[in-house]
Amino acid sequence: MEGEMSSRGWVLGLMSVLLLAMLNSDGVSADPQVPCYFIFGDSLVDNGNNNQLNSLARANYLPYGIDFADGPTGRFSNGKTTVDVIGELLGFDDYIPPYVTASGDAILRGVNYASAAAGIRPETGQQLGGRISFGGQLQNYQNTVSQLVNILGDEDTAANYLSKCIYSVGLGSNDYLNNYFMPQYYSSSSQFTPDQYADVLIQQYSQQLRTLYNYGARKVVLIGVGQIGCSPNELAQGSADGTTCVEKINVACQIYNNKLKSLVDQFNNNFTDARFIYVDAYGIFQDLISRPTSFGFSVTNAGCCGVGRNNGQITCLPLSDPVPKPKRVSVLGCVPPVGGR
Repeated sequence: MEGEMSSRGWVLGLMSVLLLAMLNSDGVSADPQVPCYFIFGDSLVDNGNNNQLNSLARANYLPYGIDFADGPTGRFSNGKTTVDVIGELLGFDDYIPPYVTASGDAILRGVNYASAAAGIRPETGQQLGGRISFGGQLQNYQNTVSQLVNILGDEDTAANYLSKCIYSVGLGSNDYLNNYFMPQYYSSSSQFTPDQYADVLIQQYSQQLRTLYNYGARKVVLIGVGQIGCSPNELAQGSADGTTCVEKINVACQIYNNKLKSLVDQFNNNFTDARFIYVDAYGIFQDLISRPTSFGFSVTNAGCCGVGRNNGQITCLPLSDPVPKPKRVSVLGCVPPVGGR
């Protein structure tokens, strides 16, 4: 395993690629396997879209990028992210560019719209400052589609091209960590039970994903919410021993994930010309924390940098010292201590 990458991203990446391969219905070996790869999400896959925003959710400084060839780029990781590895395995010869820098013919191979602190709900993460919600990411994608129509000549050609592309969508974590379970800033937990809140999220997510479908997406991977009750930030704040995961948060995540799986089934039944696949991030993470040594890890409750208990009360500060590279054996790697942020 590449030590530069967070284990959660590494395992999820490999699992995702196996599922992505199922979406390549042409069955033809090519390099790359698909013409383009579009990415939506939060800090787990953000590669620079927040760099120019007035936001605490930024990672364009060391020690982020300490093991990455290009140094700090805005990736909330010491090295590659999940989508970087997926892009490599799909055969792309360079990383998919962030929306803020993507231009010209470069958009033909895809764009990364992800933004740290983003959520399904527009207010999610607002206490951290600037971020691009999923709704905003979709607006940016619609701008890209308009550019593609101009490049390719007409809407039908663009639609045919987009139908062959892979779409990776992973939102929802911040709607819990930086919304529902942050009552000092948000009222959602007093308005909704966990089950009601999951319904609200899924209803809005469904509308947003329909927009994505209406603008050409036909091969879509939807990534569930992981065990964010086991993230360094939540362990630091809500775990008595700093090791036991915060159960109420994980239970809420499971409720959401179950509803997301049902939504995937619904979409596959309703949109017969498309394929939606659910990735069980929760189960993948459970396997990691249950059997860490099987994957070469020894730490399951702390990040490789950060401040305070579990290296998780404050995110990595500029020029702070991470764990030495030979000892970066945390299951949580150098992903942000807020988990989904």
